Amino acid sequence: MKKLAIIVAAVVLLMNSAPAHAATMDESIESSARKSYVFMTYLVGDDIKIHSKDGIVSLTGTVSEESHKALAQETVAGLPGVKSVDNRLEVRGVPPAANSDAWVRDKVKATLMLHESLNAGNTEVDFKDGIVTLRGNASSHAQKDLTTEYARDVAGVKEVKNEMTVTASKTLKEILRTPGERIDDASITAQVKIVLLFHRSTSALHTRVSTKLGVVTVGGKAINAAERDLVTKLVTDIPGVSSVKNEMTVEEPR
Repeated sequence: MKKLAIIVAAVVLLMNSAPAHAATMDESIESSARKSYVFMTYLVGDDIKIHSKDGIVSLTGTVSEESHKALAQETVAGLPGVKSVDNRLEVRGVPPAANSDAWVRDKVKATLMLHESLNAGNTEVDFKDGIVTLRGNASSHAQKDLTTEYARDVAGVKEVKNEMTVTASKTLKEILRTPGERIDDASITAQVKIVLLFHRSTSALHTRVSTKLGVVTVGGKAINAAERDLVTKLVTDIPGVSSVKNEMTVEEPR
């Protein structure tokens, strides 16, 4: 009888503690999202409300650009304890129509923004009739050439006119990060997914991405070794990435 009473008491205690544990987890999810690198850097000017209930997260509010919706969703989805994300974020104003000049311009800006070796903060992007015009400052000729390369690889871009001036200027890494700062894994994974999606050469690849302590592991299939190497190059140039484990397999020609 005494054993039965102890068992019953233990079950009751477990049942009472479960809701408290779930509430703590939800609070941790909401707090981690707000404190993440993506939310505190790229989404700092957006009005995003985060609510988690038993690991099911809803995002409501407004963002300035379409790419911010994807960044917010991917970041939250990568947090521990998150089961699913209901993204109800809306873009302020009238969002650009798919494949319009404004739509392609925003994709170019977002792509450049997510590469830390570039000077995206001081780069002006114009797009008209398939031609991207870049203005602003680059810290070196190599950085200017890389900006051209990345902009050209965005779907919809036919030509790039790079009118940037080579002068002493800081990169995104130097502007946004302090020595020894570590970016959270969820933010790194989100950035990797968006970069691979926005680059034309990698957008069709079905890649798997995971991050642990800044080490990014990429899996999936590549058509050839060059495509696989490109993924490594793009991922390496993302804020917070310390190294890349590229486990993609190269498809054998038939």
